[in-house]
Amino acid sequence: MTVIPSDFVWPNGAKLAVSLVINVEEGAEQNIRDGDKGPEPVDELGAVPARPMRVYGNESNYLYGIKAGWPRIRDLFDRYEFAPTITAAALALERAPDIAADIVARNWEVAAHGYRWSHQFWMDEDKERAFITKARDSIQATTGQTPKGWLSRYLLTDRTRRILAEEGFTYHMDDYSGDMPFWDEVETSHGSKPMLITPYAIDTNDMKMWVAPAMQPWDWATYAIASFDALLDEARRGQARVLNIGLHLRIVGRPGRIGALERIMAHIKAHSDEVYVAGRNSLVDAFVAQVPFRA
Repeated sequence: MTVIPSDFVWPNGAKLAVSLVINVEEGAEQNIRDGDKGPEPVDELGAVPARPMRVYGNESNYLYGIKAGWPRIRDLFDRYEFAPTITAAALALERAPDIAADIVARNWEVAAHGYRWSHQFWMDEDKERAFITKARDSIQATTGQTPKGWLSRYLLTDRTRRILAEEGFTYHMDDYSGDMPFWDEVETSHGSKPMLITPYAIDTNDMKMWVAPAMQPWDWATYAIASFDALLDEARRGQARVLNIGLHLRIVGRPGRIGALERIMAHIKAHSDEVYVAGRNSLVDAFVAQVPFRA
């Protein structure tokens, strides 16, 4: 069990950190044109055909995220001077070089979110390892940085964390069990290795505005702000915490939803003297410095 010392603080002296995660998946989703057996099932309307066919409407919905959603989200982050973590399905960056260039220009960090935006549960070990290393190498080629972290498309395998450790990843986001990082010890082909687990969150994710039962934007903003306030209250009582907020280009990048994100960001900014907003690499470095792995 990871024991966090009572004097733990984030780099600016705050007890509460905020991790804003921008998922870039568009262009890497399931599509018959890419050899998949069926179209992408995650659709704002839930209109999934019973037979294999291209769903051009949903394909264009994902394209909206690239064309219009990204610039809106990017500009909002620029205005608030917040540094996100980009969790990228690597093929999405290959197909959207302008987004890759924006990430590089801002020195925003990238974590791997698969090569395609696809599940891993069906893969054998060789396929899963190739999927992970292909994502890592592609992101290195498009952004110039080797990702340290990994987030699966939810359904992973018993081998995932071991393969990540063997392939040089140092943190893993496929966990929803708490509000602070913690250590895991992974048995690999080269002996035991530590892996830092940085829990993510579903309840504050903007996907809650896209899947039934869906939240309206103002409800999502209210919920996220309530989460921030609750964790800030705990932080003021001396308990270190991390708030995770996940974003998607095709979802919160819509004009009727972007205001909800701005409301959240304005609330966070109003408490800037009590909160540390940073990418996950910075959070990992700060945690490892104060809470080293102990076998």
